[in-house]
Amino acid sequence: MSLRAGVQLRRGTLDLSVDIEVRPGEVLALLGPNGAGKSTLLRCLAGLAAVDAGRITIDSKALDDPALAAFVEPEDRSVGFVFQNYVLFEHMTVVENVAFGLRAGGTPKAQALAIAHDWLKRVGLAELAAARPNALSGGQAQRVALVRALATSPRLLLLDEPLAALDVGTRAQVRRDLHRHLESFEGMAIVVTHDPVDAYALADRVAILDAGRIVQIGTLAEVTARPRSRYVADLVGVNLVSGDVSEGVLATSSGARVVIADAPAGPSLAIIRPHSISLVRDHPEGSSARNVWPGTVVEIDRLGARARVSIEGKLPLTAEITVAALESMQLRSGDDLYATVKATDIEVYPA
Repeated sequence: MSLRAGVQLRRGTLDLSVDIEVRPGEVLALLGPNGAGKSTLLRCLAGLAAVDAGRITIDSKALDDPALAAFVEPEDRSVGFVFQNYVLFEHMTVVENVAFGLRAGGTPKAQALAIAHDWLKRVGLAELAAARPNALSGGQAQRVALVRALATSPRLLLLDEPLAALDVGTRAQVRRDLHRHLESFEGMAIVVTHDPVDAYALADRVAILDAGRIVQIGTLAEVTARPRSRYVADLVGVNLVSGDVSEGVLATSSGARVVIADAPAGPSLAIIRPHSISLVRDHPEGSSARNVWPGTVVEIDRLGARARVSIEGKLPLTAEITVAALESMQLRSGDDLYATVKATDIEVYPA
């Protein structure tokens, strides 16, 4: 018994083709760059958009299957949805907002309000039951939106950037609260986020959606240990280089050559960690590093005692050096330099 979704959909420039499965009691975090199709996928699962092809089932019940002309309307799906901006009804009180889904499902008013009051008590908002949404803080609004979705006892809970609208001070506390509620949720949950901290704190597995395709799925540790897309590499702060390996050299499409210690021939991905890169002004004659690439500094970000230096060239790189080294070299944007890396410091795996 689980969520199984094969979703194929075209909307403008988006070509979405995704297959996912989420088991009861599991939280899947969905990460990816803007425009990858994350929110569109949630809308398909909720019934707010019909798929062009594929099949969506919850506990073996078909919710959307064009081949069988089957489509279950959103209000008839056992799906709770927490939108990024919460979408609370301003003309209703807080308790009426929480009771809304129950009332829409046919629960008598008195019973729906009693359940709503109980949920508000669970999240520490009982005293705000009669308040209007415009009187709530961001964290309070998020909790109201969450319990409105949970009050209907959905089998599938969808959360679209549930913490994005919160300020930094509120976010950590609300994240802890959300984690507690998701831990006790017996159904399936999918959380869309851009923040790996949210994924680490809330999810059992993560799926990386890029250009409408799932490019990686697994635990956060598994995904970040071997990134398979530029997005994931940027997310975890490493340089990801793709190319073909032959005779100990990885050749990229731009013509850059990366000497490696050991890897089988064929299409491959290489990780070059920023702290493994050394920067010098002049070509390093007699250096033990087997890789030397010319480049131009395009950006410098200081992070405490460290600095990240973005370099353009045939092989674009981000290096991390000490602020002392940065000041000693007197590096500025536009400066030409050389980046060097030892072959043994580069990790390579099949693409």
